[in-house]
Amino acid sequence: MESAAELIARGAALLRNGGVVAFPTETVYGLGANALDPVALARVYEIKGRPRTSPLIVHVSSIAMARAMTAVWPEQAETLAREFWPGPLTLVLPKSAVVPMDLTAGLETVGIRMPAHPVALSLIEQAGVPVAAPSANRFMALSPTSADQVRQGLGAAVDLILEGGVPEVGIESTVLSLVEGTPLLLRPGMISRADIEECIGLVRVAEGSGEGAHPSPGMHERHYAPRTPLYLVGTGGELPRTGRGVFLYSTDSGEAENGVAMPGDAQSYARLLYGTLHRLDGEGWDWIGVERPSGEAEWAGILDRLQRASIR
Repeated sequence: MESAAELIARGAALLRNGGVVAFPTETVYGLGANALDPVALARVYEIKGRPRTSPLIVHVSSIAMARAMTAVWPEQAETLAREFWPGPLTLVLPKSAVVPMDLTAGLETVGIRMPAHPVALSLIEQAGVPVAAPSANRFMALSPTSADQVRQGLGAAVDLILEGGVPEVGIESTVLSLVEGTPLLLRPGMISRADIEECIGLVRVAEGSGEGAHPSPGMHERHYAPRTPLYLVGTGGELPRTGRGVFLYSTDSGEAENGVAMPGDAQSYARLLYGTLHRLDGEGWDWIGVERPSGEAEWAGILDRLQRASIR
């Protein structure tokens, strides 16, 4: 049996030679390919069933590797990278000439981040190439937070799946565009708008995704969804009255017959959310109800994922 180090070395060799490797990050498990290899990138899109209007995020192991992918590296990018990398913050910047259009959905910008997981960092360092890595699942489906979930979702389509435990963050990265004018928050995450504004000042929030290629992943109206219909229920809202369902709550179980208590703090909630939804997906419920989270800033990423996953 190969050791963990041997598996990472094999994964790095696969990436250098056009392979596709699933690996853990601190957010979710990613489906990785050499970001500079259009043929390998095409495999990622095919395996996921992902539309070419959705760009791929590049994962790097150093700020120097990130800078090589960009045409411009502004002072704000340096400040944010020093503060939040490695970590769940993706920066969108003008791309350099070496970045293929296959990666960026035809846009002149590229999203880059440095993951905060030892397996991910070691894999990228040993591969010696930037690694494009969307979540390791079929497009629009619930993102995986374990190697077993990757196997169940993608199976033999992936050349290698690396183990790395349950991600510490649990939902996808915050995405911030630094392309023009005031920085623009494209996708909320567990690094909040307030966290970013403490570093670089005012940040705007994107309104809708518009037509054509999206500037960031995760901007489709429907995304991050379990197979079981999910209903997001606000104060005074009603759960479905038909079928057998289960209700996720952190403050009030209401009149639900079957309840699952979730943590009351955003960090713990995010860490458990996808794993809990994967488990419930396998239990044969007719629907999953979720108590609408707090509107406070630290819950913005969680609320975004649940809104995109929900039926209503």
